[in-house]
Amino acid sequence: FGSSFHHRCLSTTEVSLRRRSTTEAMAVRTNFESSHEVGVWARLTNSYCVVAHQGSEKFYTDFQKQLRKHIPVVHASVGGTRMVGRCVVGNKNGLLVPSIMTDNELQYIRNALPDEVKIQRVDERFSALGNCIACNDYVAICHQDLDKETEEIIQDVLGVECFRTSVAGNVLVGSYSILTNQGGIVSAKTTVEEMEELSQLLQLPLTAGTVNRGSEMVGAGICANDWSCFVGTDTTATELGVIEGIFKIGGQGGATTDTRLKSALLESLS
Repeated sequence: FGSSFHHRCLSTTEVSLRRRSTTEAMAVRTNFESSHEVGVWARLTNSYCVVAHQGSEKFYTDFQKQLRKHIPVVHASVGGTRMVGRCVVGNKNGLLVPSIMTDNELQYIRNALPDEVKIQRVDERFSALGNCIACNDYVAICHQDLDKETEEIIQDVLGVECFRTSVAGNVLVGSYSILTNQGGIVSAKTTVEEMEELSQLLQLPLTAGTVNRGSEMVGAGICANDWSCFVGTDTTATELGVIEGIFKIGGQGGATTDTRLKSALLESLS
């Protein structure tokens, strides 16, 4: 699809991040307590990362090691729940939070995020915004039954074009897809025709894939931005290769590729 996509104007920071992604960053396997669904417990963008408070110290440390030199990693809760990755959605421009977020929680996250990031509470009956919306810094897809006002807020606060659609028949597009400015992964049950249509709509390369040893809920199992990626510890080497490939994360050859192939062979034999 590469030749048909619009060229985006990249800032100096974005260019440097892309350069770093090809030299330093690699996908990181981690888990939140006993859960491999890392996208349930964290929301990662190019300008900030929000992670669940009072949980696995290893989970938080894994994110901190990869991100702290570049963007803030913020502990948060939403209406008392730790499933921040499913409750909020955002990009480098903004963060949308559901109406169940308390005033104290909202004020805390406002103080912790960069000043240029817009934060908006959304009065929407579908409170799990992360399940209903998938976006990068330029485009978003959303649940077909979201309120019209919510769609307008997505476009205004996140600064994106927004399209109502489904992924492999699933209206919870945020659970069954994940997008960065580099590309996107959709449910493995997505047909080739549907994927090509969606790719042209979004002007973004897409691939079908799974995470955590066969889960098609890639939005719940992956956290990614343009230069880093986190997946559940159950993710196989083959799945990781697809994820790193579409997001252009990690080494493009040599020892990294050899290691991935050896790991995939061992897993296929086990």
